[in-house]
Amino acid sequence: MPRDIDPKQTRKAQRIIRKLAAQGEAKEVIDPETGELKPGEGIVDYSQWESEFLSEVDQRLEKYGSAFNDLGKGRKDDALSHLQTVKLKEIAAKARGKKRKGLTTKKPLGWKKRQRPKEESDGEEG
Repeated sequence: MPRDIDPKQTRKAQRIIRKLAAQGEAKEVIDPETGELKPGEGIVDYSQWESEFLSEVDQRLEKYGSAFNDLGKGRKDDALSHLQTVKLKEIAAKARGKKRKGLTTKKPLGWKKRQRPKEESDGEEG
């Protein structure tokens, strides 16, 4: 039994994905001096995985209206799963030039103010 997916959600996801994919495409450019076709440079240098992700998710949205099947991964009426949404936001941040945050450890409150214990030496050696 097919799911009912909100068409607005699907169109919104497709618009975002196609916009991001267009920023990474390397289109051919005609050199005005020589008239030769030269490969153009995309605005964003996506990794191979990111390019494949964008194209595959776009194909699934086009064909099925949703890019995921397992309802444990997202809401029933959404077009993208939770993880796909997170990855799409990371790719969009990369396209904007924002530095990606990695995993960080949480430091306890007041960690800068704490005095570190000093090592005491007896002064006697030997």
